[in-house]
Amino acid sequence: MRQLNRWVISGALAVALILPGSGIAKTIKVGAAINLTGPASTWGQFHAKGQQDYFRYVNDVKGGVAGNKIEMILVDTAYKVPEAVAAVRKFAVQDNVDMIATWGAGEGLAAKPIVQNYKIPTINYSTSWEILEPPFEYMYLPFGSYRMDCEAVLDYIRAIHKGKEPPKVALLTYNNAYGLSIHKPSRDYAAKIKVNIVAVEEFPPKTVDLTTELLRIQKSGAEYIFMQMLPASIITAFRGADRIGYDPAFFGTWTSTDPDFVKMGQGLIRNRLRIQFPGGLPGDKSQGMKIMQELWKRYKTVDKFDASYWEGVAVAMIMERAMLRAGEKAKEINRETINRAMESFRNEDFGGLIPNVTYTPTDHGASFSARIVQVKEDGSYVPLTNFYVPGKEKIRLQK
Repeated sequence: MRQLNRWVISGALAVALILPGSGIAKTIKVGAAINLTGPASTWGQFHAKGQQDYFRYVNDVKGGVAGNKIEMILVDTAYKVPEAVAAVRKFAVQDNVDMIATWGAGEGLAAKPIVQNYKIPTINYSTSWEILEPPFEYMYLPFGSYRMDCEAVLDYIRAIHKGKEPPKVALLTYNNAYGLSIHKPSRDYAAKIKVNIVAVEEFPPKTVDLTTELLRIQKSGAEYIFMQMLPASIITAFRGADRIGYDPAFFGTWTSTDPDFVKMGQGLIRNRLRIQFPGGLPGDKSQGMKIMQELWKRYKTVDKFDASYWEGVAVAMIMERAMLRAGEKAKEINRETINRAMESFRNEDFGGLIPNVTYTPTDHGASFSARIVQVKEDGSYVPLTNFYVPGKEKIRLQK
């Protein structure tokens, strides 16, 4: 009997070590409502692949989170708000997930009430600043919002502009939540730093010719065009500009490229696209980039740097860190302990893959650190500036 008791006690101790405080191992469930087949689905597909690969790496190499494996439940939203809302409701009610990833600006905004009703910490892939408009509880961004992109791009334009007159900038965007997200922040910041917004053109995502919009922008005298649209439409804009002999400087947010962009843009990209990109690059040789390269070698999903795959990995890294902190602080990993752990993030270091992350109970914006890069025709990114906080830190131009 004594021998049997020793075995029972030993077994209980072994199980207790799996999840501190719980006594039982659990599967940590993450729901991901991502566009896999709709417009811009290349972005969504590689977001999903990056997130899946990193969770697989955590399970295979690290043995999970405190011994608990991560299960990712992936649902295709086809870039449709009702599909995203249905997926999030399923995650909350049927799948009983511990965390959620939502995708587009409109999808995240529509899913927000469900997320908040069921109190599930959720990271939105689109960094639309409206996501964090009150009430913002349980909704998070992985890095600085599109408000940061607007300020960073306009600061850079001011830094490179020559001449005594203020720079003349046009906005060229989709007419949906994603495109419109740069309008107000750009207007507000432009007025503050003496940049003239001389034209605003918005159009439906399915538009196949932007010549008319570009003619109106050209007539306004714009020297710079700031775009908020997906890669295929940026190629359309380049074609339209060439058609009318218009050669402004083009700027975009970090969503301006995807795995198909280089193939579509041969001979069109040239050296005319600069974007705000808030992340690590292979040339940085950071620890975070070494992990990315390890994923490439291990799972062979990609074989070189890709911005959409990068964001998928970044979102998964933040989620894993939140799970770890929840286990450390609360001795159990669930929706509420993960959320409390996230709100305790202070300058969390992700090895340079993204800027250090801070979340508080009153700010779920992650970071506000930006840099401008040049997009080359071979798909590579060349840094043009240091990392800087728009409006607060000086831009250092790099050659």
